[in-house]
Amino acid sequence: MKIDAMEALIGQMRALAAEAGSKPPAPGGAGQAADFASALKAAIDGVNQSQHQASVMEQQFSAGTGNMSLSDVMLAAQKANLSFQTMLQVRNKLVSAYQDIMNLQV
Repeated sequence: MKIDAMEALIGQMRALAAEAGSKPPAPGGAGQAADFASALKAAIDGVNQSQHQASVMEQQFSAGTGNMSLSDVMLAAQKANLSFQTMLQVRNKLVSAYQDIMNLQV
């Protein structure tokens, strides 16, 4: 496993954590809904991009056209899987919250 790839991944995670912690909440309800929707879309796009990148790396490694190691390919596949599982759990929480809200209105 390449140390540079792991350090880059850790750097990305730290940057995202710092970005998430530095954004102040927007005043008003409409702005928050738009911010939430755009953040959710960006997260879904990120998961899609991660899965696409892992798929391309797997195909290149299988064909022998890329200059990446097996550990790079496996790391990308696990990263894509982890991001997908995280998005799945977020979706489950959103559905659960929606159902709770709908049950309150009855």
